[in-house]
Amino acid sequence: MIIASTRAELTAAREKLGAPLVLVPTMGALHDGHRALLRRARELAGPGGAVAVSIFVNPLQFGPNEDLDRYPRTLEDDLAACEAEGADLVFTPGVGEMYPQEQLVTVDPGPPGEIFEGEFRPGFFRGVLTVVIKLFSLVRPDIAVFGQKDAQQLVLVRRMSADFGLGIEVEAAPTVRAADGLALSSRNKYLSEQERMAAPALYRALSAGAATAGGGPRAVLDAAGRVLADEGALFAVDYLALADARSYEPVRDDEDFHGPAVLAIAARIGSTRLIDNVVIEFGTERHAAGD
Repeated sequence: MIIASTRAELTAAREKLGAPLVLVPTMGALHDGHRALLRRARELAGPGGAVAVSIFVNPLQFGPNEDLDRYPRTLEDDLAACEAEGADLVFTPGVGEMYPQEQLVTVDPGPPGEIFEGEFRPGFFRGVLTVVIKLFSLVRPDIAVFGQKDAQQLVLVRRMSADFGLGIEVEAAPTVRAADGLALSSRNKYLSEQERMAAPALYRALSAGAATAGGGPRAVLDAAGRVLADEGALFAVDYLALADARSYEPVRDDEDFHGPAVLAIAARIGSTRLIDNVVIEFGTERHAAGD
């Protein structure tokens, strides 16, 4: 496994790798969810291709009151995980390597980036898309793998790749969960014991909503909301919403919607903000979450 920390090292390593090259962009603090992304990347690369992983905590996507300074950084363990999962290249740039000068030109996510996560974290998706397109430019992958847990990000990255004609296939990997349903996240480390016990209520709410898909969007939101009302004493919910899985446009609760939709939630538990979602098929017999 090659470890590159500079652009020059990355360029030299890139020339040694086979095709297709599959990139897994991460901010480190790798857990079993990231390992699942790496395994999916290995499958997509096939016997002749290669897997690249980027580990970079991107300051552009953190707001002034967010957790940039305390975001977990576990590089030694991360490198061991990458090697165990068969990564061929790990790119570990510092901030000065990624942003050698002030980043004046950034990627505007457009209207889909101003709602849901974009509303509660202004500038977040501008920072995400800017670093992703920069990584795409530096690594030059054929395929990139992202987790379904960050559903809005996934839609926006796909749209950016299409709008800019990048020619990069963006692959989604299912959300990985603990046995009690909590979506794996690097931020789960922040939860106290009591908060960790309460956190699976988010997934129970999403599952309750998905189970009522036959009744339409209003039924889904009502069912999920009832679980949160019953179990969510520790939660401060930012949003519980339905979005078209293809465009991330909001689905109205009185709409006769057909097709895949994302039932998404963001909530704070203590000082920790968690997000989760499930994908629901409206207008078909398949109502289960494809998460």
